[in-house]
Amino acid sequence: MAQTDVLLTKEPAPQTVPPCELSPKVYDVACNTGAYTSSGLATTGFRTAKYLMDEWYQNLYAHYHQAFADRDHSERQRHESQHLASETEALAQRTQQDSTRRVGERLQDMHSWKSELQREVEELIADIDLLLAQKLRLERALDASAVPYSITMDSLQCRERRQHPDLVRDHVEVELLKEAELIRNIQQLLKRTIMQAVNQIRLNRQHKETCEMDWSDKVESYNIDDTCARYNNQSTQVQFHPHSTKLEESASTPETWARFTQDNLLRAERELLASANLRTLIDAILRDTSEDLRLQCDAVNLAFSRRCEELEDALHKLRCHLHKILREITDQEHQVAVLKQAIKDKEAPLRVAQTRLYQRSFRPNVELCRDTAQFRLVSEVEELHMSLDALREKLQEAEQALHNLEETRLSLEKDIAIKTNSLFIDRRKCMAHRARYPSVLQLAGYQ
Repeated sequence: MAQTDVLLTKEPAPQTVPPCELSPKVYDVACNTGAYTSSGLATTGFRTAKYLMDEWYQNLYAHYHQAFADRDHSERQRHESQHLASETEALAQRTQQDSTRRVGERLQDMHSWKSELQREVEELIADIDLLLAQKLRLERALDASAVPYSITMDSLQCRERRQHPDLVRDHVEVELLKEAELIRNIQQLLKRTIMQAVNQIRLNRQHKETCEMDWSDKVESYNIDDTCARYNNQSTQVQFHPHSTKLEESASTPETWARFTQDNLLRAERELLASANLRTLIDAILRDTSEDLRLQCDAVNLAFSRRCEELEDALHKLRCHLHKILREITDQEHQVAVLKQAIKDKEAPLRVAQTRLYQRSFRPNVELCRDTAQFRLVSEVEELHMSLDALREKLQEAEQALHNLEETRLSLEKDIAIKTNSLFIDRRKCMAHRARYPSVLQLAGYQ
């Protein structure tokens, strides 16, 4: 329905006939009662008379005014949006340039600290190599007290792993204890010195690992910041991360970040100084050795050789008995299989006989006769049961014999394994280790 209460921007056209004081003429208005009229309940509340021209003009001017107002508001909104877009674009470019510059400054700082850490790591690696060389020199020059003692104690410890009943105090163990007693006084000082070297190497490696971890973190951070510095608005790897602006509670400050690396460098320098002092001390504590160590070594080797011959002889005899037992086990297993097959072969005749008896029990009336066939079937079932009982008894006896053979086999194999282990410890572990026993010149400290 057209709006009639809108403010007009133009006066309506004047009426063609001016009003006068004449009495109004009464007209008969025809009612809309035809087939295509709006008369009836369906038109309740609607205007039935035609609109005036003034009302038509009012409605048209109202549309003109609304279109002009909407267009003007849209133009203002469009100009404001364009201005805001330009301002935000310039602000975003300035902010991005400043962020890129600060990331570049951060890259320079990280590169400087990274170079210092790399230099310190290289110095630690070189010092560790020097200390390892000094430790090796100490072991080579004084192996008369260090290397023979370690070999002797290792032999005693290896022989402790022998199993019952081979865990005996034999002539080999007596000679090993004599050798340990002979070199114990010389070993004490060298042991403390070697432990100091080992501890210093461990500390150097710990600080090297700390510096390497710090250096690795800085390299990773440097690569991340370098990648970030290369990002621009045309990069294809960028995407939205809404929660990336949140700061972690454990994040460090620039001061704590720099202090952390400084502390690592200072601790590494202290360990480098301590390592240099220890290398000087190692050069001052070298000692000579005695010829008796080599003689005792020969006595121990002779005892090992005799013990290995005894073990080999015992192993040979045990393996002969085991071979016979295994052959008997094979024959007995074959016999058990034969008995089981015989029992299985009796199952089919038993099923046939029992089925015949079952079916014959359904004969009607007087035909249910206890004839000779019936008696023979009953006796057949009894004979089959007796055969099965006898076979099962023999099978049980055979399985028990097989079980006894298996237990004997396990016992023999266990004893063989024990003696094989003892022979392996004496020959492959102890004697092989003693093959590295130092020469007389090395025991004297000349090599």
